Amino acid sequence: MATDVTKSTSTDFNAVTLLRDGARMDRKTFHRLYEQTPEGFKAELIGGVVYVASPLKVPHGRHHAILMAWLGAYWGVTPDSDLLDNTTAILGDESEPQPDAALRIEGGSSHIDEDDYLTGPPELVAEVADSTVRLDLGAKRNDYEREGVAEYLVFVVPERRIVWFVRDEHQSFVELAPDQDGLLKSRVFPGLWLEPIAFFDRDRRKVLDVVKRGTASPEHAAFVESLALKRD
Repeated sequence: MATDVTKSTSTDFNAVTLLRDGARMDRKTFHRLYEQTPEGFKAELIGGVVYVASPLKVPHGRHHAILMAWLGAYWGVTPDSDLLDNTTAILGDESEPQPDAALRIEGGSSHIDEDDYLTGPPELVAEVADSTVRLDLGAKRNDYEREGVAEYLVFVVPERRIVWFVRDEHQSFVELAPDQDGLLKSRVFPGLWLEPIAFFDRDRRKVLDVVKRGTASPEHAAFVESLALKRD
């Protein structure tokens, strides 16, 4: 059973002891304790519950690497976008996740606070799910939907499946379907295209070729122009 430590203070117990798997607390309590943990300790607050990360295995690391290469290729040719790797996101009163990757628009739905924390929902969040499939498609999905993330990708490694959530007309998450060529195409970031088979085959050349085609498209050019106009 989860333990409620909302009223505990950091002077009562060691922060790592309090930030145990399944502990319940509000975000302010979690944040205060998390700042006192040693370097390398990773925990997240999802729906008011603490989740402590397990050591990461090779499949996670490999797929995380190609995820960042894919997003990096897009970010590199999309001014006014911002790519983040394993960065704490302050979302709501019970939500402080640390997603594997996030892509945001400068001046968009999130901002960097005075302590250099990401605050508010980034436009796109991605998680590599190897041993965390249930969490990523369950409690995390609910948090990201509730807190306003526009698009959420889960790379389900054991099943070689990508679940890409977008918003429907009711602002609820629905799964994005591939186009006739089998490509997944972002609605928020025009030109961000992905071929799932190439991703799980770790075919770097094809993954990068597909995103290169996407960023050469007229819709990406129009998107970049629109961001420049907002900046000016």
